[in-house]
Amino acid sequence: MVQKEKHRDTKPNENDNKNENELTNHLSLEESNHEKIQLLENEVEELKDKVLRKSAEFENYKRRTENDQLNLLTYAAESFISKLLPIIDDFERSMKHIDSVNDNDSVKEGMGLIYDKFVKLLDEQGVKKMESKGKPFDVNYHEAVMQQKDDSVAPHTVIEELECGYMYKDKVIRHAKVIVSEDN
Repeated sequence: MVQKEKHRDTKPNENDNKNENELTNHLSLEESNHEKIQLLENEVEELKDKVLRKSAEFENYKRRTENDQLNLLTYAAESFISKLLPIIDDFERSMKHIDSVNDNDSVKEGMGLIYDKFVKLLDEQGVKKMESKGKPFDVNYHEAVMQQKDDSVAPHTVIEELECGYMYKDKVIRHAKVIVSEDN
C-alpha cells in the first residue's frame, strides 16, 4: 500500500496540469490584453495630439484671415490714393509756377482753394505728407536718389526732397525721394 501512495504522489495529477495550462493561458491572455491596451492608449495620445495641433492650426488660420480682412478694409483705398499722389505733385508744381507769374491773382486764389480742399480730403482719409528735409535718412521712409557733400549738416541727413513721401494711416505708400549728405 505504501508503494501505491508513492506512485500516486509521483504521478502528475491531471487537474494540476489543467490548472497550470489555464493559468498560463490566462497569463498570456492578460499580457496580450495589456499590450493591446497600451497600443490603444498610445493611439489615443497620438490622436489627442493631432486634434490639439489641428485646433491650434485652425485658430492661427482664423486669426490670419481676420487680420487679412481687417487690413483689406483698413487699406482698401490705398491703390486709389496712390494713383492720386502724382496729381497732387502736379498741383504743387502748378502752384509754384503760378507764384512766379504775377498775371492773375484770382486764378492763383482759385487754384489755392482747390489744392487746399484736395489736401484736406486726403488728410481726412488718413493720408499724411512726410517732412523729410533736415531729418536723418531712414530707409523705411526715404529713397536716396543721390548723395552730396554738405559740411553744414551731419552725415546721412536729408539735404533736399525731390519728391514728397506719403503715409496712409500707419503705412508708407510712397517713399520720399531725397538727396542725402555724404560722410565728411
